[in-house]
Amino acid sequence: MSAYQFQTSNKDLEWSLEAINQRKRAVEFVMAFESQLCVYSASVEQFYTNYTINFTGADASTMVILPNPYAFHDTYHGIEGASIRDTGLHIVPGDIIGKSGLFVMVTYKDKKVRPAPIPLKHAIKKMLNSQHGEDPFLPLLIKGDLREFDAQMPCLHLHRVKLSELTLMSDFDKKSIQSAISDKLSDLYKVSDSLTF
Repeated sequence: MSAYQFQTSNKDLEWSLEAINQRKRAVEFVMAFESQLCVYSASVEQFYTNYTINFTGADASTMVILPNPYAFHDTYHGIEGASIRDTGLHIVPGDIIGKSGLFVMVTYKDKKVRPAPIPLKHAIKKMLNSQHGEDPFLPLLIKGDLREFDAQMPCLHLHRVKLSELTLMSDFDKKSIQSAISDKLSDLYKVSDSLTF
């Protein structure tokens, strides 16, 4: 089975970009995060740390995530869908707020509360600091997380996996998952200053 055949059997890893207006910019934006953030597939209860991002169609209307078929140790199994949570966090280009660099926007359910921008590096540092607590913040992406913020700028919405909700998993396996995502976060922290749009 080729990597692409594997991919087409998993629709969670095929993301439509039809609803995105500034598609070229969205493509450039998401490529900066290729294999920097883990990607989750609900249908097979797995997440991937090692993958490539590809685009199909003349206008790049579909984004295809291809896990590395030779890196089985970079695929994590048994991740129950109930453990995946929405965070309300979006990684956005700074020019949406008139600044350079990347920011994390915190959006609230209460629409009266305005989103608060945090520089990406500061946000990642907070996530890394949470690794020592009882509820580590472990971000990942799911289908549909590449979108537009206020229908004008590309952004990446973040989900997270809650270790406490992985009820069928051993503590050893939970630690392995935490380590894999924390390592990705550490790598992203190191390069976050160089990511500009």
